[in-house]
Amino acid sequence: MPCPPPPLDRGIGEPADDRGQLRILRIMGADWRYYCPCPAPAVCEEDSMTDSATIAAITTTSAPASRASTPSYSPAETVALPDTASLGAEDAKEQLRTVLRSHRRSRHRHSGHGHSSVCRAFTERALEALGGARSVAAYVSVGHEPCTRQLLDRLAERDIEVLLPVLGPHLARSWGDFRGSRDLAERAPGRPPEPSGDALPAEAISRADALIIPALAVDRGGRRLGQGGGWYDRMLPLRRDDVSVFAMVYDDELVPGPLPTEPHDEIVDAVITPDAWFLLEGSAFAAGG
Repeated sequence: MPCPPPPLDRGIGEPADDRGQLRILRIMGADWRYYCPCPAPAVCEEDSMTDSATIAAITTTSAPASRASTPSYSPAETVALPDTASLGAEDAKEQLRTVLRSHRRSRHRHSGHGHSSVCRAFTERALEALGGARSVAAYVSVGHEPCTRQLLDRLAERDIEVLLPVLGPHLARSWGDFRGSRDLAERAPGRPPEPSGDALPAEAISRADALIIPALAVDRGGRRLGQGGGWYDRMLPLRRDDVSVFAMVYDDELVPGPLPTEPHDEIVDAVITPDAWFLLEGSAFAAGG
């Protein structure tokens, strides 16, 4: 992790190890311990240090995905959602999806050429979150979804197994092995690109050490609003008990909630945004901070 740029609150250097120089940094009243690759301790001048990108650099660590760090902030601006309390869960979800999709189209446009800075940020946060995972179930981003294309390539470069959804008739649950971006193709109209080769059974998800799934929004309780097909809600119960499920969303799609849910809806454990990644349990976001 690169050194945070000064000015910062007072940092205290401690003996270095193979991860770098251990420092303690006070950010908005809280002490954060992090490793910096600098060879020598540093004491920084006192100043305000509230920009979210710098805070994320400190409060996000390279810990394994099973035990992530918990940032001390939540997004300053969240998408405004309508009051759906008078609606049934299904109708409420559809109304919220309409608002969230429109918000994405207007606020989070993807570059038509190459990878944007936001895509690169998602990639870096996801790699930090995944830690030492050797098998990852992920998805191929389409449209205005948080970008995963660069992430898939980076995982493959590290010889990490990547499982991608293969959609069949009637919400059939299958997986395919990612074999590089050039192998991805739209196998049927309206579906995200899928890998070639034989489809793996739904139970292949048990090989995954971590899961990264799409979402339109996530609330403080880990309730996730998806696109409405129910594919992940049917697939996630097949994962191993010790595996964390990360929802990938933009910062302004972390909402107070509660989002409407139905009995079959699965809760996520953690979120990845361009600025940070964190487990929901025990986080400032979950606590309303």
